[in-house]
Amino acid sequence: MISVIFDLDGTLVDSEPNYYESGRRTLERYGVPDFTWEQHSRFIGIGTLETLEILRDRYGIEAPVEQLLAEQNAAYLDLARTRTEVFPQMRGFVERLHAEGVPMAVASGSSREAIDAVLAGTGLDALLTTVVSAEEVARGKPAPDVFLEAARRLGAEPADCVVVEDAAPGARAARAAGMRCVVVPYAPEIADDPAFASAGLLFRGGQPEFSADAAYGWLTARTAGTARKAV
Repeated sequence: MISVIFDLDGTLVDSEPNYYESGRRTLERYGVPDFTWEQHSRFIGIGTLETLEILRDRYGIEAPVEQLLAEQNAAYLDLARTRTEVFPQMRGFVERLHAEGVPMAVASGSSREAIDAVLAGTGLDALLTTVVSAEEVARGKPAPDVFLEAARRLGAEPADCVVVEDAAPGARAARAAGMRCVVVPYAPEIADDPAFASAGLLFRGGQPEFSADAAYGWLTARTAGTARKAV
């Protein structure tokens, strides 16, 4: 049976505005007052810890990265519990898979606390009960560790898993894990990223183009061994 592993941020939920704002507030407290959305967007798809390690070095922040992470997570949780929206077609897709008994997991670069807050705040926790955070594995995306651990917890072989992702690091991680990938780019302008070239299914227009019916149809065809690549 096919198992489906979802990225969380930007794939299931529109959480990037919350990540940007929590990161901006954290950096501002350490003397970086002008962190922009454009700068933030370069780190979409990369775990929060890895992002902060890079930014700490770049801006010469003396505070330990663990302290920065704790402060950003606290700010993010305040925002995530009340401001996070699930993409409607993604919710429909998850609900359909759940009704069909398809094994599912979430594998995210976010902290476990942040993942749990988002899932609980959006009601997805009732449908997605297998969760892996990058904090629980040795390496975050684009390494395959989170996806391989999700497959292990589902009792599935990597070759029988399909990953749903929005960012290049996640698509690379899926490929490195030996898994097929459905890509819904977080922005249409990144649809031609080489990391997406091997996607089984690519919604070039991002979330506005994503269709639960189309994704389910592709998955059903793949399960039957007759999937086609659709763009």
